[in-house]
Amino acid sequence: MRPDILNPLFAETTALKGVGPALAKPLERLGLARAVDIAFHLPTGWIDRFPREELDMADAGRVIAITLTAVEYKLGGTRRSPIRVHATDAAGNHVSLVYFGGNSGWVKKLLPLGEKRRVSGKLEMYGQELQIVHPDYVVPPEEAEDHREREAIYPLSEGITSKRIAALAEQAIARAPELPEWIEPSVKARHGWPDWRDALKRIHADPADAKARERLAYDEIFANQLALLLVRGEARSKRGRPLAGDGRLRDRLDLPYAPTGAQARTIAEIEGDLAQQRPMLRLLQGDVGSGKTLVAAMALLMAAEAGAQGALLAPTEILARQHYETLSRMLAGVGVNLAILTGRDKGRAREGVLMGLADGSIDILIGTHAIFQEGVTYKSLGLAVVDEQHRFGVAQRMMLQAKAERPPHLLVMTATPIPRTLTLAQYGEMDVSRLDEMPPGRQPVETRVVSEERMDAVVDGLARHLSNGGQAYWVCPLVEESAKSDLAAAEDRAAVLAKRFGDRVGLVHGRMKGPAKDAVMERFASGKLGVLVATTVIEVGVDVPNATLIVIEHADRFGLAQLHQLRGRVGRGSGKSICLLLRGNALSETSRARLALMRETNDGFRIAEEDLRLRGAGELLGTRQSGEMEFRLATPDSLGALLPAANSDARLLVERDGGLEGERGQAARIALYLFERDAAVGLLRSG
Repeated sequence: MRPDILNPLFAETTALKGVGPALAKPLERLGLARAVDIAFHLPTGWIDRFPREELDMADAGRVIAITLTAVEYKLGGTRRSPIRVHATDAAGNHVSLVYFGGNSGWVKKLLPLGEKRRVSGKLEMYGQELQIVHPDYVVPPEEAEDHREREAIYPLSEGITSKRIAALAEQAIARAPELPEWIEPSVKARHGWPDWRDALKRIHADPADAKARERLAYDEIFANQLALLLVRGEARSKRGRPLAGDGRLRDRLDLPYAPTGAQARTIAEIEGDLAQQRPMLRLLQGDVGSGKTLVAAMALLMAAEAGAQGALLAPTEILARQHYETLSRMLAGVGVNLAILTGRDKGRAREGVLMGLADGSIDILIGTHAIFQEGVTYKSLGLAVVDEQHRFGVAQRMMLQAKAERPPHLLVMTATPIPRTLTLAQYGEMDVSRLDEMPPGRQPVETRVVSEERMDAVVDGLARHLSNGGQAYWVCPLVEESAKSDLAAAEDRAAVLAKRFGDRVGLVHGRMKGPAKDAVMERFASGKLGVLVATTVIEVGVDVPNATLIVIEHADRFGLAQLHQLRGRVGRGSGKSICLLLRGNALSETSRARLALMRETNDGFRIAEEDLRLRGAGELLGTRQSGEMEFRLATPDSLGALLPAANSDARLLVERDGGLEGERGQAARIALYLFERDAAVGLLRSG
């Protein structure tokens, strides 16, 4: 239960002065539902307003604050024409204040002739004249004190300004209590960090305060590392069931090729883990097409050889059914009983599966989250394999543990290569295996970067591809922070392509219901559709060997990791596959570098590392889909710099300072709740 001292900070935003239903909506769009969310919504930059007494051409390009007097209005001949207000400074120097699409009456009221106003904005040269377009503020001189010379810039949503967020942050911080110190004193002193509450206050007042920003990032990383250590320690303290397979089932496998060195190494690591009484907690990272399914199959067979049941959890029903078909073919004749259970299974079929799990006649169960729901009972669950792009959190692990007398072994697989810097931060309680080799016969995807000006040629190429019996994905990006624009972009592209290819074009997007989405994917997988127009919902999808072409619009808008994940959709067969990255005309240096790297390499681990370097404080893995909480205060750069120290500090607390029971431990417990890593505390209590 959250400590009472934090309750004021976790109040809803409507508890703040001035936040009603109208303002709550843009705050919700930013994910700011509570006072703590606003306090942790840190500024990403700032505007320095240089105070000036006189205008100077040398200040062109700077944001200045200066006292001006309006002397003349220049109104255009049409409503679209800009409104220009000629003004002078104390020395008589001239500047034009320019408003586009403004109301002349409003502008005249804002800048009455002959009256002094304090004006702030970016000074620019327009020919040989100075101008300020849309000043940041225009106020009477006596009100200028309300505007700081350094103003924080926040991530915004329509309907709210940085100034409003700054005012709300001030209220939120006023609710923040003075908290006991959780950082080891020598660490804090060595870095010269302020106290937690002081750091929060300082960073909103001065976004350039590096020590304050560093302290807050460290706090969040420390809480994360402590939570992972506690979870790992709790899991390691429990006595699981050793699963020592004798190889009799694996020997019956008839594989078309020998496992790669990476697969063999990983299988040996898993076999060693399963033989221990301590439950396995292992993360398996495998690039697209690296052979994670074979590793999972071997692990499940080891459990069956030892007389235990295994379960494989997939993120979607259609992917669960594909796993079931794949494993059914792979394990045919081996002598194990496979079953599938999803939310769609009802009646006698469901009852039959439930009975088979309870009496032990089912060796391996494949399904969605339904396999861990109430009413599903296993006779002897010994191993769970989780095939998900997003993390299998503590709450899900607690559900899983409730399905067995002893904690089952756990293998989590991800197809998203994670930079080494972030692996410890996100999966620090797990041992890690990497499949960094491709099975024989798997061909790299040929990647080309094409200007969107050549759209007609791309569509002609798509027509040739379809006429040769191929299938293709066409991916439309999230153009703006809006699900509506995401959907509209995909719908518009599908409509354009349908004019050329008729009913061979299908559409899937994130706002479709699961069954409807699955139905379209099944039509594509069966070959009834030639082109699947999609948003990024296909990052995790079914294997369609005939789909050997993918076109990604506005590729420069995607992160590298996301582009690589999408490209993997067509890298499933042994034939030649092509990925076309359509780019806009004006590319930033970073976008240019990203697309060039995609063309150069198919190595997902190299791409992940480079994505982290290039994108800086951007979204860590290209997109937020999982609903899991990301780091809010720590950036990828600060993770790399501070994580080793935070990990050492957390270990010191657990191993030397008595964990959560000592004086510093009580402070650290509050930090876990403050940064919402408190599931670790709940897990300890549940044990």
